[in-house]
Amino acid sequence: MQTRNKLMDDISQLVTNAMGVAHGAREEAETAVKSMMDRWLADRDFVTREEFDAVRAMAQKAREENAALEARIAALEAKHDN
Repeated sequence: MQTRNKLMDDISQLVTNAMGVAHGAREEAETAVKSMMDRWLADRDFVTREEFDAVRAMAQKAREENAALEARIAALEAKHDN
């Protein structure tokens, strides 16, 4: 009976160790893939969300200023034609 408990303890320890190795391998693989993706994205020269939002705000402001200037020119032209 003692041999069976020793065998079960050994199998249990082996399974536990294998799970630990598998977990470590998974973490290493995730780190490697993340690093590879970070390098790939950096090489693509993508902009950050903050940069995109800043440029979008500048474009919106420019469109608003353009619309105001168009209205001002139209008013000046109408005044000049009278």
